[in-house]
Amino acid sequence: MFSDQAEVITYARMAADILGATPMDRPEWTTVAPNGDVYCTLTNNSQRTEADAANPLAPNADGHIIKWRDTDKYLGTTFKWDIFLIAQDTHGTENTFSDPDGLWADPDGRLFIQTDGGQKDGMNNQMLVADTNTGEIRRLFAGVTGDEITGITLTSNRRTLFVNIQHLGKGDPASTNFPAALDGVTVPRDATIVITRKDGGIIGS
Repeated sequence: MFSDQAEVITYARMAADILGATPMDRPEWTTVAPNGDVYCTLTNNSQRTEADAANPLAPNADGHIIKWRDTDKYLGTTFKWDIFLIAQDTHGTENTFSDPDGLWADPDGRLFIQTDGGQKDGMNNQMLVADTNTGEIRRLFAGVTGDEITGITLTSNRRTLFVNIQHLGKGDPASTNFPAALDGVTVPRDATIVITRKDGGIIGS
């Protein structure tokens, strides 16, 4: 089916299907933690009808995060994996969230999770920080109506964080006028938000 390795790489998903790879629930971002663990957000799959070990919910309306570690520093032919977090399990808690999307592991192993989709309990899309050792999750930032939280970078000292919010209110000024004052007329604008701690500490700590 493929004429050379370049075509295999170009059509990686088709090649994976041929080899019997496990279909996943809409993979979005991946990030590598300092200890070598790789995390991947699986945003959701409301059409899934059968669950399996890697996709434990059917349907999977709220998504989950999977992690794995290669046996040879990303050059191995095998890996070990586990489910890090199932978003549905957070419902009804202080840190309820759905539809994990953006993802980044900081040098201390904290996992920054950004969402894009329908959040529970009336929440807007948000960014949370998970302790990969304990599983504790805390909300760091919440967006505005109809937005998506996406993109993340920090200064080298990790005291200033930059995060994007996009397609606010789907462009409808009746939903939000951010960053302008609420007037029902001004078209909302995508924006980059700058986050610092009042005590000047490392973001997420």
